[in-house]
Parts: sequence; C-alpha cells; structure tokens
Amino acid sequence: MKIRMAEEKDAAALLAVYAYYVEQTAVTFEYKVPSTEEFTRRMRSVKEKYPYLMAEEDGEVCGYAYVSAFKDRAAYDWAVETTVYVDRQKRSFGVGRRLYETLEEILKLQNIINLNACIAWPNPDSISFHERMGYKTAGHFTKCGYKQGRWYDMVWMEKMLGGHPLKPEPVVRADEIDRDTLEKILGRTGWTK
Repeated sequence: MKIRMAEEKDAAALLAVYAYYVEQTAVTFEYKVPSTEEFTRRMRSVKEKYPYLMAEEDGEVCGYAYVSAFKDRAAYDWAVETTVYVDRQKRSFGVGRRLYETLEEILKLQNIINLNACIAWPNPDSISFHERMGYKTAGHFTKCGYKQGRWYDMVWMEKMLGGHPLKPEPVVRADEIDRDTLEKILGRTGWTK
C-alpha cells in the first residue's frame, strides 16, 4: 500500500469510496452522493491550504483522509477538522491509521495544533479508532442529525499535536512545505508519493 497526495484526476475513485457511506450509513450526514464535479471542487478547496491524502494498493483506492478548517475565523487557524474514509472492503487493515499518521506528520510541519473529529453516534468503530489514535471526547450533542429514519447524536473528539505556546508559529500552507521533506514523509516505511 502506498500513501500519496490525491489529485483531481482521483476524484471519481475517491467518490466511489465515499458513496457507500452516503447511501448506506450515517457516518456522513450528507443525503445525496455529490457529483464528481462537486467532489472535485471540494478537493480543490481543501488543497488550497491542507493536504489531501489517499491510500492505494495495486492501483485500487483503499481510502483517503484530509483536514479542513475547523472554523473560518483567523483565531481558529491552528485547529482543523479531520476526515477519513476507508473502502468498506479494506477496513481493519490499518489503512485509516496509516492515513492519519501521515496526515499528522504533515500537519505538524504546518504548525497545526488541534485536531477535531466530528463523529455520528452511535458509531463504536469510529469512536474506538479515534481513541486508539489518541483522541478524547470533547463534546456530545443529542439527536442533532436525522438520517435513514432515525436521530443520531454527534460526538466531537480532539487530539493535540503539541503544546499551545503564548505566540504560536503561523500556519504554513501544505504546498509551501519543502518538497524533499514531504517526499520523505510520504516515502517512509514503504509509503510512496
């Protein structure tokens, strides 16, 4: 399996992974699968500042992960919302872990500190995955989402990548990270760009 930066040409393959979660689960609260054009637009928006990673094996997509702004006010620059989707046939093989670990290494170089995950509840698999990754529950909202004929709670979990200095370093865009450093992260332990 290799981890690399996703490109717009990968949108249809990534969307195929996401479609299952839209149509069959409450993992995402989206009701309709977005068009490839809309999915590509969303990818482009994320990539303006943050990494958008994908895992593949033998040319097949195993999953993808990215972050987005936690909130759009300047004071929130050091906080992001994490997202990971793994192909349903590839779950429990460490794909999500490898994507998150790689993502975290890049985010540290961007000076990101707070990672926030928004998880539909009940969802014991996602909750335990995030706990294994070092996240802790920060908030629990009751019956705030309705999908597939039932109400779901929402849990926010958080993880800190470092301390909170009095004067934090400015956040660096992902495309401003030294290319050699980025390639080392992506190439570590058999992962490639």
